[in-house]
Parts: sequence; structure tokens; C-alpha cells
Amino acid sequence: MSALPTNKMKILRIIARLNVGGPARHVIWLTEGLKPDGFETLLVAGIVPPGEDDMSYVAAASGVQPFTLPEMSREISLKDALTIWKLFRLMRREQPDIVHTHTAKAGTVGRVAGLMYRWLTPATLIGRPRACRFVHTYHGHVFHSYYGRVKTRLFLGIERLLARLATDRIVVVSTQQLNEINETFRVGQRKQFAVIPLGIDLGAYASWRDRRSQMRRELDLTEQEVLVGIVGRVTEIKNHDLFLRMAALYKEHPGAHPPVRPRRVRFVVIGDGHLRPGLEAQARALNLTDEVVFAGTRKDPEFFYPALDVVALTSRNEGTPLTLIEAMLNARPVIATAVGGVVDLLGPAAAVSTQVSLPYTICERGIRVSPNDANGFAAALTRLIEDEELRITTGERAREFIEQNYAKDRLLDDIMGLYRELLCVQPVTVDPRPSKRSLESRV
Repeated sequence: MSALPTNKMKILRIIARLNVGGPARHVIWLTEGLKPDGFETLLVAGIVPPGEDDMSYVAAASGVQPFTLPEMSREISLKDALTIWKLFRLMRREQPDIVHTHTAKAGTVGRVAGLMYRWLTPATLIGRPRACRFVHTYHGHVFHSYYGRVKTRLFLGIERLLARLATDRIVVVSTQQLNEINETFRVGQRKQFAVIPLGIDLGAYASWRDRRSQMRRELDLTEQEVLVGIVGRVTEIKNHDLFLRMAALYKEHPGAHPPVRPRRVRFVVIGDGHLRPGLEAQARALNLTDEVVFAGTRKDPEFFYPALDVVALTSRNEGTPLTLIEAMLNARPVIATAVGGVVDLLGPAAAVSTQVSLPYTICERGIRVSPNDANGFAAALTRLIEDEELRITTGERAREFIEQNYAKDRLLDDIMGLYRELLCVQPVTVDPRPSKRSLESRV
């Protein structure tokens, strides 16, 4: 049986910009996916600045037309006051039941405007502020590795204040992130938090085995050659410098006991950004011209993930990276720095029968290394290349884990349940309608 809310709910969803990355896809999927269940959503976004790739094409393909606020930018500026005023006026016009903000900048300006919307009304004089609920999702956070000490402390103070004054529910995408934000950085009260993992369209990668050859042909690779890839924006927080240093170390020492006929290993950087020219120069300086390919931004993840033999993630800070979820859904073995929700994705350490202390940790669904540890990364890569059984078993366990826990339909149901709970809306039972998912409410 299907469940629908008794009345349509109006959602105002705010994100700073629809640049390449998981948060942009996330808000588009929610905007489009909740519509059949009675949630009328207006997606608000700023403009993607020069040097970053725009994902508006994903919104267009999903039939989502964002409302654009040109003044909303990533960095702090005087335009933020105008952004807040425009958001306040938009809230007055739309009269949303829920304002849901995503990412740090949108969370700040959106919730400040929300405070104004809630309290700047004559009804406040008789104790009746506007009835609107406010939700903020942390896809990651900026509490370390992004800015200097002073700026970080300023942002942390703002987040603590907004959590107290202007947030009914704080959504985090992993248990690790909950512990970090609430316990380590003391943002919000525990009862405010809801852990809602990301979701992904499982069907998009159903035939990944049949798509392995396309990108490999582009790179002129044989099936015997190993392709190691990193996927994501070429920006400071992703730490591509570590990827190149790891590649150089592997080239210099391909293994303690290399096979009689060593397999050729090549590396590919998929993504673009303002750091790319410097990284290309670094690759030349490290004598990696023949080993490293900069492929730029690609819009065909269903083809490039299957082409990879190992997927690397070198970030200094993460929420739950969509790139790892997609790689794991394609049964790709992964090596990643132990940051944020990556720890939850890779799972607990596996039992390893060895007396030797390793510079990496083999987990149930991949290998984790310490942040910025090039030697540990190179050693982990050597292990994966030489151990075919480990590549296969961790890849398959990862695929099964993602299929069971990260379906887009589960994400939609979880968010739908959260909204209904906040508004105390009881679903009503109606006749079943065509759907590929269960629409049972989780309230």
C-alpha cells in the first residue's frame, strides 16, 4: 500500500550553488523525487563561479528549474545581507512549511532569513510566530582543513548559534559525522540530530560489467594494465597532491616482491578545477608524464567507474563522498583517507593474520590510510595490485553494502518521514499507484 500526506507540503530547499559534487545531485534528487508524494519544492541556488563546473544539466534532465539568487556565493561578502533579504522576501511569498538548507553558506543565510521570517510578523506580539520548521543538512563541514584558525572559529561559533536559535532538525549523512559535529565540535543538541545516509540511483550502474572497455579504449589500455583513478573537484580539500606523490612512490618502488612480468599501472585524474595547471606541472616534475592522465570533468560515470581497477580518495575532510559510493556500487576496490563518513563506508577493520605492522588498515569494504600519508597510500596500492583476491572480495562486499543501505528510494522515504514528523502530519492510505519503491511512511 502507498502512503501520502493529507495535504500538500511546501518545501523551500536552499543550496549555495549547483557545482560538481554530491550535494548538488542530492538536492536535485530530493526536489524531483518527493514531488509525487505531495511535496511541492522550490529549489533555490546561487551561481556557480568561474573555475567550477556547473551541474545545472542534472537539474534540467530531472525537470527541476532552480530559482537563482545571483548574490549567493561561497565566500563571506557584503552581498550576504542582500541574499538574506531576498530569501526573507521569498519565504514571505512562498509561505513554506519547511525550509531545508544544504551546505555551509546556504545554511547560514537561509537560517538567518528564516529567523526573520519566523519572528517578523505582528502575530509575534501575541506569541504566535510563523509556523515554519527549519532543517539543515551537513553534507560535510568546514570545522577543519578548510580555513585558518580565526576564520574556522568564527564559522564554528555561527553554527553553534544557528543550531540553538534557528534549527529544528540537523541532518547528518553518517554516524561518524554525527559524533564529529555534535561531540567533537559541540554543535547542537543530540536530540536535534537525524542520521540520514545519502541515496543513489542503483539502476544507473546495473550493467557496469558491460561498460568497462569504453574509457579503457580511449586511454589505449589493455586488460592486463591497471588503471587507478581519483574522481572529484580539483580543489585544495581533495588533496590531489597526495595522489601524485603516491603515484611517484609507487613508480619508484612498485612492490617488495614484484611479479616476474610486472603489470603496467597508470593513473587518471577525473575532474577539474583551479588547481589543475599546478598539478599538471607537479606531475611533470615527478616524471609522471607517461603514467598520469588528466581527463577533466566527465558526464559519464556509468562508463568511467567500470574502467577503473582501483579508486582512490585523498581528501583532508569529507562528509560521505558520493564518488566512493558510486565506485563501491561498481564493485571497485577503494583506498581512502580515514576522514568523516569514509570510515563508515569502509567498515570495521578486517582480521589480518600478520605479525607485520602495516602503514594502512584493511577494512571489510576497502583500505583506509591516515590523511596525507603518501607512503601508506603507496603501500596500500601495492597490496591491492598484488592481491587479486583482496580486490575482488572488498569490491563485492562494498557493492552489496551500497545496494542494501544507499538506495535513492530509501533516502526519499527517510526525508519524507522526517518532514511528516516535524509537521505532525499523519499519512493516509490510498490505492496503490505504479511505483518502483515502497512508499510506506517511516513516521
